Amino acid sequence: MQRLEGKVAVITGGNSGIGLASACLFAEQGAQVIITARRQEILDEAVRQIGHGAIGIQGDVASLEHHADVAEQVRERFGALDIYMANAGIVTPTPSQQVTPEAFDAQFNINTRGVFFGVQAITPVLRDGASVILTNSLAATKVFEGHAVYAGSKAAIAAFARNWALELRMRRIRVNVLSPGPVDTAIIGKMGVSEDQRPGFMKMLADMIPAGRVGEANELAQAALYLASSDSSFVNGIELLVDGGMSLV
Repeated sequence: MQRLEGKVAVITGGNSGIGLASACLFAEQGAQVIITARRQEILDEAVRQIGHGAIGIQGDVASLEHHADVAEQVRERFGALDIYMANAGIVTPTPSQQVTPEAFDAQFNINTRGVFFGVQAITPVLRDGASVILTNSLAATKVFEGHAVYAGSKAAIAAFARNWALELRMRRIRVNVLSPGPVDTAIIGKMGVSEDQRPGFMKMLADMIPAGRVGEANELAQAALYLASSDSSFVNGIELLVDGGMSLV
């Protein structure tokens, strides 16, 4: 039996990286998957890649109107939602002294504000017993050079989860955090690492991880599947570190 058979799942930022890997796995496991992304052409390509009748909704998680639209489309098409994965995020490594207000706001608007108001908007259409997964980052608790703003934008996520796990307890809605360490996704390039620099950069990361390597998106997707499914039915309010042991060093 498929582990998410008959479930409806929304994944924000489901067009690449961990979000796309999770969307593909959830769909394979029987879920009706809905993903969001900012750019329509990338969204369309991701929907084709996911298959299984996946649906894409274009929009920016920094926009409250987008979250209202997602909630309304879920209500109209499916009545209710079983899984909400707040995954969309950006990182722009910059020394603190060089951070502009615009760069600060961009990361907080997507990584923090987008998560809070996304969950706020979707909660009324969550089915009782639903699972909410918030994608965080090891950077929220471990210092990385140039990551002060990103770390700050992510540090709120675990606090959100703890509060929501209690606020939603009467509806048996579970809220958990998925915290990746370094993962081999397109975000490496978006951090300013060129293709020529990539092998050396990945080796540097691998040397910092007790597992001896960088994570893969599908490994994070498997962890997300665990939190989304009934396998984790007694797991609530936790932060699941999937980092190869990097948090230990």
